[in-house]
Amino acid sequence: MSTARLTINLDALVTNWRNLNAMTNCETAAVVKANGYGLDAGRVAKALATAGARNFFVAAAEEGVALRRALGPGPGISVFSGHMEGDTKLLKEFQLTPMLNSLDQMLRHFEALPGHAFGVQLDSGMNRLGMEPAEWAAVRDIALGQSPVLLMSHLACSDEPGHAMNAQQLRTFVDMTNGFEVPRSLAATGGMLLGRDYHFDLCRPGIGLYGGAPYGDAVPVVQLDLPVIQVRDLDPGESVGYGNTWVAKAPTRIATVAAGYADGLHRAMMNTGVTTYAGETPCPVVGRISMDLITVDVTALEEVPSHLTLLNEAQTVDHLADAAGTIGYEILTSLGHRYARTYQG
Repeated sequence: MSTARLTINLDALVTNWRNLNAMTNCETAAVVKANGYGLDAGRVAKALATAGARNFFVAAAEEGVALRRALGPGPGISVFSGHMEGDTKLLKEFQLTPMLNSLDQMLRHFEALPGHAFGVQLDSGMNRLGMEPAEWAAVRDIALGQSPVLLMSHLACSDEPGHAMNAQQLRTFVDMTNGFEVPRSLAATGGMLLGRDYHFDLCRPGIGLYGGAPYGDAVPVVQLDLPVIQVRDLDPGESVGYGNTWVAKAPTRIATVAAGYADGLHRAMMNTGVTTYAGETPCPVVGRISMDLITVDVTALEEVPSHLTLLNEAQTVDHLADAAGTIGYEILTSLGHRYARTYQG
């Protein structure tokens, strides 16, 4: 079998949710957009619901439909993109709660689904989604008269605790929401780590659930094992892979493993210190990462195993992200569909 194995530890994911929840005095929901950050939103949400999560957030109504089919009736499912044109039937039939982002969305929702649950997303300074202060002031009384279930915003720089933008957005959000008897939410994972001033009534962790930064105490959730297809011995001066970018300086044993950039392993990771592991023994990636194959220096091994591990507790998604010049979110959501996926817990 030449398919790489991706093992998803749902017990570790639940542990991360529980540990984040323990930091708060409020409700802790869960963000499961992008198919549960690439790990299967249905499985992820079922595990978290069993652990006590009552509300989930997705990016689009279509994601909410898939999640409702997996979870069944009961848990709340909120949609960050709000009430888009064409969403009405989905929102109604699958009991989805849009986070309304604009006056246009508000009018669409009130006209098409009177009495249907909704929240309002406010722009506290990120300038991405939500109503800006002036727009909110103009429609606030109308919106509040329809009993929103949540007022929310999103922090732009929460992964940098000392950034002045955090305190600025907090002040803006408080100014926009103080005095209303409506639950509030500002913090995702990074915001939760900023302290309880940012927690309000509901927190929405995402990346921290899946083992990623900025939650430094997260338990790793994924392990990726790559099958060894072939092993060869190189003499000094021989090269490996496209472009002859890596040349052996001494007698070297090379293992070729089955995975590549088609599986979400970025070419930018080559020659940047990324390694694989045989147990606890590191085996560095050498040469260019190609579409389906990676070459690894296994000279240090007495015997080459059937698989080498790329993601584990020693080398997390954030290590790969640093090597590729990106973030852990992108690594997780790029993990390919060719992997044989196994769920634990």
